[in-house]
Amino acid sequence: MKKRQVVVKKEDSTTSSLAYKSVRYGECQKNHAANVGGYVIDGCREFMASGEEGGDDTFICAACGCHRSFHRREVQTEVVSECASPTSNGN
Repeated sequence: MKKRQVVVKKEDSTTSSLAYKSVRYGECQKNHAANVGGYVIDGCREFMASGEEGGDDTFICAACGCHRSFHRREVQTEVVSECASPTSNGN
């Protein structure tokens, strides 16, 4: 089973809407050949936490063994408005 870490944050704004931000960690960007002057990445496509949330291995990727900070961070924002639904025209 594939594990994926997604962080959801709820923000209240001054208007009557809520913004939900979800953070997903994509492919690994760690350069494994940096010490010899080259550029080689391992091909890991998505961060998968090694351990359960709150454990020591939460920030280690199960696929490549790198820390989560080496994976590309993707932030997706969804704004939910609490306005009234549009009125129908009777058709």
